[in-house]
Amino acid sequence: MYAIIKTGGKQLKVEAGQAIYVEKLDAEAGEKVTFDQVVLVGGDNAVVGKPFVDGATVTGTVEKQGRAKKVITFKYKPKKHSHTKQGHRQPYTKVVIDTINA
Repeated sequence: MYAIIKTGGKQLKVEAGQAIYVEKLDAEAGEKVTFDQVVLVGGDNAVVGKPFVDGATVTGTVEKQGRAKKVITFKYKPKKHSHTKQGHRQPYTKVVIDTINA
């Protein structure tokens, strides 16, 4: 069984036991989180939501909080002696999916 959930403005296909990286959630390591915006539940008989499946939830355990690798942006204007270098590290939350309740 699998499900497609919506979190952090993105949609992810998840299965039980899978580890996913999502936008930062307000939860400590070891806490349980519930995703209630389930777009689709697949398996033997698929259920598609309009826009979400009623009563379907996906639960998981927060494994860790972290920050991704640094992304460098470099702006350069030739012949103008103008350049700008910026770095950014996006925070994330690693979640291990426990159950899919349909």
